[in-house]
Amino acid sequence: MAAASPEYQMNQRTWPCKSDGGPRFTALSFMGKHTATTENPPRTNIPTIHHFQFNQSRQDFSDFSQLPDDVLLKIAATFTLPNIRAASQVCKSWCDGLRPLREAMLFLKYGKRFKHGRGGVKPSLNKALESFLKGAARGSTLAMVDAGLLYWEMGRKEQGIAFYRRAAALGDPAGQCNLGICLLQANPPDNEEAIKWLHKASVAGYARAQYQLALCLHKGRGPSRNLQEAARWYLKAAEGGYVRAMYNIAICYSVGEGLVQSHKLARKWMKRAADRGHSKAQFEHGLSLFSEGNMMKAVVYLELASRAGETAADHVKYVILQEMSTSCRDRAMLLADNWRPLPSSSH
Repeated sequence: MAAASPEYQMNQRTWPCKSDGGPRFTALSFMGKHTATTENPPRTNIPTIHHFQFNQSRQDFSDFSQLPDDVLLKIAATFTLPNIRAASQVCKSWCDGLRPLREAMLFLKYGKRFKHGRGGVKPSLNKALESFLKGAARGSTLAMVDAGLLYWEMGRKEQGIAFYRRAAALGDPAGQCNLGICLLQANPPDNEEAIKWLHKASVAGYARAQYQLALCLHKGRGPSRNLQEAARWYLKAAEGGYVRAMYNIAICYSVGEGLVQSHKLARKWMKRAADRGHSKAQFEHGLSLFSEGNMMKAVVYLELASRAGETAADHVKYVILQEMSTSCRDRAMLLADNWRPLPSSSH
């Protein structure tokens, strides 16, 4: 779910205002000698099936090979294409049973092309939705999530939520996270059910859900306000690469909210968020550098924050520039012009 989410309209609202972070499948491990691998190695940030191992002398080999197709499809509903390819190599019955999911991956691919106008096709939301629905009908939760997202973006929110529910019930953390966010935004919000789904996705390691769960705990949108638990989930999401969580955990460390105060750790996480494009973090880090006397770097971060819409950064930047030589000013602006954000997780 690296596409925009139901909170797509909320850019960097954090600490802790209304909301805006996963593995799908790690492994099916069976004892034995035979191993099947994927045709193409997956991206390193996507969990994959590492080994399918069977001992052909054991009775359970035939048991697994004769799983009913409906059960097999439910087990594999959240699989990515590399996982489906690997599972299809286990035995002929699995290859035949997983055919609908392999077809679903093609429809998912075509749907993304139509949605974003890639691969030489013109953008068409209707054709994208048609493709996602065909993939969802074949049992893929990835297609269900994209169908739900597109429905949500088209203003057909009830239909979007219905697809998120289907994906969530099959164990898809992206679907669980999006469903939780939708329930928080409902009128009236269903905080209890929202937190239930966010917690499921968070336990599965989905960083955006961990961030959302932390916000709920921070604001008391649930049984009670729990700053310690909020800080714990912020930290997990930050460690998972979620930028907004990096900013919030920096604030937690700075003021000692939910954990032991540490200016060193606050500065570390603030810089990480700033280096990944969080404008408020760029402003805060620029101020920190200014207070330390590092004028050149302070101007760079303040300039980046200003360009991202943090108007308060302009005044501080202007004060510093008055104390710098022309060559230093030019150097700072050149550094800002050439700056590129470090990669981060959108999940």
